[in-house]
Amino acid sequence: MDEVLAEVGPRLKRIRQQHNCTLVALSETTGISVSTLSRLESGQRKPSLELLLPIAHAHQVPLDELVGAPPVGDPRVRLKPVRHGDSVVVPLTQQPGGLQAYKMVIGTTKNRPDPRTHEGYEWLYVLAGKLRLVLAEHDVILKVGEAAEFDTRLPHWFGSTGEAPVEILSLFGPQGERMHVRAKPRGD
Repeated sequence: MDEVLAEVGPRLKRIRQQHNCTLVALSETTGISVSTLSRLESGQRKPSLELLLPIAHAHQVPLDELVGAPPVGDPRVRLKPVRHGDSVVVPLTQQPGGLQAYKMVIGTTKNRPDPRTHEGYEWLYVLAGKLRLVLAEHDVILKVGEAAEFDTRLPHWFGSTGEAPVEILSLFGPQGERMHVRAKPRGD
């Protein structure tokens, strides 16, 4: 236990530096004083949940990464579906950053194109139903077993054909997590 606790400080400093974050900036984000953060990193202060949780949130890393918890041996992903209207998104990856995987069930109400752009690259695979993909000047229907890949800097939208829900797998890089920007302004 003492060895694990002794490694927390250097790990906190390493993670902060990897995120190009200063102690002052981290203090402003977390509400933890600069002196407390400095003592945590140097090992002069013992870490507590009250201190580690805001730091993990600020760096967008799991708490396990801050404390160096040993793996529990169970590789299963604990699925946490998120509902958006009549659609459901299920994150299939646990770690932030890097390649992200999602299973999506897109309901019939998401059937009106609203093209957007963002940095990154995306792959889609249709598991069930029909997926409508609008990509730049292309408007295509993908059926079960079909896949698409594209640069997300191109205006794109995907959803149901409106006939029935569609179930897909989606993979994209970390830039794909950024806020979507409309490719063109909405009309009145």
